Amino acid sequence: MRKGNIIKHVITAAIFIALEIAALAMLNNNGTLQRMWFSEAAQGFMSSIWGSTQKVKDYFHLKSANDSLALENHTLRVKVAQMEEAMAAYGMDQIKFTEGKTGHYSYIPAKIMKISNNSQHNYMIIGKGSADGVTEGAGVITGKGAVGIIDAVSENFSYARSFKNHEMNISARLGRNGAVGPLSWNGRSSAGAILKEIPHHVELQPGDTVYTSGFSSIFPADIPLGTTGKAKVVNGATYEIDVTLFEDFAALRHVTIVENSGKDEIKKLEGE
Repeated sequence: MRKGNIIKHVITAAIFIALEIAALAMLNNNGTLQRMWFSEAAQGFMSSIWGSTQKVKDYFHLKSANDSLALENHTLRVKVAQMEEAMAAYGMDQIKFTEGKTGHYSYIPAKIMKISNNSQHNYMIIGKGSADGVTEGAGVITGKGAVGIIDAVSENFSYARSFKNHEMNISARLGRNGAVGPLSWNGRSSAGAILKEIPHHVELQPGDTVYTSGFSSIFPADIPLGTTGKAKVVNGATYEIDVTLFEDFAALRHVTIVENSGKDEIKKLEGE
């Protein structure tokens, strides 16, 4: 194509675009009905753009959730296989299990309806209540940790104090057989916690896994919570250890409520 033809096409396109812009401007300024039509068309276009953007975000979040579920399912399959081998070795292949219950603990799957993550007193509203068997004092867990305690219950919903709350701590164990101390949120990082009151004579190894101790009447033992980092000596007698939590509270959507049927009996013995 010759240079003259190219220039002619460019000028023609520029004139067409200018006329389209002028026509839209005249339509927008020529009466209430036309302005309303123009505004609705613009809003419809923007809504479709925002809707598409949100679908893209949801898609990538779904992929992340699926990856997490796949990893959790793999871990569960390995544990089930190990348990079946142990049971077979001891001739225990005829044991029957009650769905949703192990020992004194029963488990209720639930969805988070609302969550607070940006204050010093964070909380969760959970879509299960007394009609589903939820009671005050129950624990809230995921496959990656203990995340809260139920403080109030209505018929269909529950209010839970998040682990990311200065008024909450969890009895935690350093490794599966190590020392026990209270674990609490550090108040700064979403994934940061501090394990306190660990005796000074205990040998520490960065990267050790921290588990629930099972010493409280709220959470079962051996729920993995996070891994250890730096440690410092307090008052010359105990360690305070930084812990990086496994759970991502910003991505928290589904939880499990843990009910201990023996908690009232334990409290009675403790004189509470």
